[in-house]
Amino acid sequence: MTTHSPRLAALALAAVFLATGCGGKRAPRTPPVPVVVGRAEARTVPYEIEATGTVEPIQTVAVLPQLDGVITRVSFREGAEVEAGQVLFQIDPRPYRAALNQAAAALSRDRAQATAAASDAARYEALAASDYATKDEYEKKRADADALLAAVRADSAAVENARLNLEYATIRAPISGHTGSLLVHEGNVVKAGGNAPVVTINQTRPIRVRFAVPEDYLSEIQRHRVPSPTVRVKSDAGDSAAATGRLTFVDNGVDASTGTILLKAEFANRDRMLWPGEFVGVTLVLYKQTNACVVPATAVLEGQGGSTIFVLEADHTVRSQAVIVQRKAGDLAVIAKGLSPGDSVVVDGQSRLADKSKVIVKQGGTKP
Repeated sequence: MTTHSPRLAALALAAVFLATGCGGKRAPRTPPVPVVVGRAEARTVPYEIEATGTVEPIQTVAVLPQLDGVITRVSFREGAEVEAGQVLFQIDPRPYRAALNQAAAALSRDRAQATAAASDAARYEALAASDYATKDEYEKKRADADALLAAVRADSAAVENARLNLEYATIRAPISGHTGSLLVHEGNVVKAGGNAPVVTINQTRPIRVRFAVPEDYLSEIQRHRVPSPTVRVKSDAGDSAAATGRLTFVDNGVDASTGTILLKAEFANRDRMLWPGEFVGVTLVLYKQTNACVVPATAVLEGQGGSTIFVLEADHTVRSQAVIVQRKAGDLAVIAKGLSPGDSVVVDGQSRLADKSKVIVKQGGTKP
């Protein structure tokens, strides 16, 4: 028994190794990773720039009184739309009408005196020519006539000034637009030359939206500035309704502190959807790119080495493919290099994938 024990021990050890080796061969293989797959396509994709903008009126006018006086009538409702030339306020016109009548009377008086003096000077001119009057007498009459003629011109200017003051007593809208809060009421005394407006008018039809974009887009904007690119806006609150206008202004310099360029767009705003001071989402549509290779944006993985996409092969394995993303267009990514239309790409489930991983396309996914 003792003599055969070494051989028995060696056989037992070999059996253990064989059992271990056979057990390793029977280890289960890694199961396929379930993924959702999309397809790269050639499409016409608009080149769009997203930004946030502020609505501002085309013009803003603070209406100031040009005369002192008492407001006797307010001819509009605050917050109403007014037309250029429409009467807004009436200042008591009586003092200014009286001043006009007085100036007109002075003009009539001096005009009559000037006419008489001119006749007198003409008569003395004839007398002086016949030596019935001296030259000095004639020159005095001529000087009197000239002085009265100058007085007539001064009186005419005074009449025009008085007439203008009487017109200023009626305050009219200088532009068409939307009125703000009423800052004076009937019975209030207003003063000329102050800084306190009686009302502010904003021109809101058309209206303007100002927004800034990174300077990286400047070359594309300049290249496609003519004809004026389309600009769409919608409320930051998420309203589905959008207004469409045109780019009308590109600033003449880049803001060095922010690295942005200021742009402005104009909108007809016939439905008054846009309101001064409102923040809006802005989409600047520069042009439409034809035959662009696009994939769902969720297919693109960003890493330190750049952008990659998992491409589905015919044997249901995936290949990690480096790509160059030109830009994002909504829920799509425009691929400049690395993919071709028709390639199948993984759009969901990438977190468990590596190069050459086996996959199974989940129901609803697109097979190559």
